[in-house]
Order: sequence, then structure tokens, then C-alpha cells
Amino acid sequence: MINNYFVFGLGFLAQGLFSARLLVQWLLSEKAKKVVSPEIFWQLSIFASLLLMGYGILRKDLVIIGGQAVSYFVYIRNLKLKESWEKLPKAVQLLALIAPAFTFVFLLFNHNGYNISDLAHNPDITFILFSMGTMGQVILTFRFVYQWIYSEKRKVSVLPPLFWAISIIGAAIIISYAIIRRDPVLIIGQTFGVIIYSRNLILHYSAQRRNESIKNKDSQ
Repeated sequence: MINNYFVFGLGFLAQGLFSARLLVQWLLSEKAKKVVSPEIFWQLSIFASLLLMGYGILRKDLVIIGGQAVSYFVYIRNLKLKESWEKLPKAVQLLALIAPAFTFVFLLFNHNGYNISDLAHNPDITFILFSMGTMGQVILTFRFVYQWIYSEKRKVSVLPPLFWAISIIGAAIIISYAIIRRDPVLIIGQTFGVIIYSRNLILHYSAQRRNESIKNKDSQ
């Protein structure tokens, strides 16, 4: 059986990386005075997502696992759109692609007390609680699906305003889920996220108003 300190340590490390990606993205956006989608945002996302998948497995939490499984490959796609994925060594690319499956198999089948039925029937997660967590995670996952489609149309990695609005809604639901679940990892991580999501919305609309003001001056 894995020590709880290790489990929560893994979760906090994952959320620390997620928070770091948001912090870097926010600081670079503040510097540029507009919302930017830096390469390091997606690189940190990949590492953090992999760790959080492991945390979800150890916590026997399908809500966490399912959301990260989808988002993980959206992160990789954004690196491809930024033309930085191909710059990585082939061995690193292959390792990144197989890492989720390897993590799942290693953690699930190499420790006593963990099996597939545990993930599907966790007595600590009622149907209502599972539904709440799933709804929040679906919303948070959808934001990256939306961001991916939005970026594909423009052939460039972009973090549009609706991405941040969806993030706030999803995070609020996950915070409620985490409070009931007594999960400090999700509570701290998502609360910090809401602050950054809100600031990015402010930056976007401030930049939009600034651009409109410049256009109006040029047209006069």
C-alpha cells in the first residue's frame, strides 16, 4: 500500500506545475499587455498532467483520470501548432506518447490494494458526488477541446477569452467537489487557477479596448 504522504505529495507536485504554468503565462501576458500562449505553458502542462493522472489513479478517482487523459494530448497538439514538438528528440516524443499508459499500468498493477474495480467502485465517491466531479471535469476538459479547435482554425496556438470563462466555471464546480471530497490538492490548485483565469480575461478585454482606441485614432 502506498503511503498517503506520497500520494498527496504527487498531487501537490502536479498542481504546483499547473500553477507554475499559469504563473509564467500570466507574467508573460502582463509583460506583453495581452494574453499569450507561451511554449513553456504547454510543456509544463504535459508533465503536470502525467503526474496528476498518477495521483488520480492512486486516489481511485476516475474524475481526475478521465479529464487528464484527454487534455494531455491536446497539450501535445498545441506544441505541434507552435512547431516545437518536432524539435524534440524522437525518443522524447515517443516517451511522452506512451507515458500515460505506462503510468496507468505501473501504478495500478504494481501496488497492493489497487485494481480496476476500485476505480469504478470507490465507496468514498457517491453517484451525486461523481456526477458533480464529472461535470466539472468535462467542462475543464472541454475548454481545451474548444481551445484546440479554435487554434486549429487559425493554425496557431491561441488561448481565447472563452477558454478562460469556461475555466472559471469548471474550476468553481471542481472546488465544490474537492471540498466535499476533502481533497486539498484540488482545492488549492483550482482556487489559484480561478485568480489567473480572471486576470487573463481582464488582460484580454483591456488589450481589445486599447486596440479599438488606436484604430479609432487612426481613422480620425
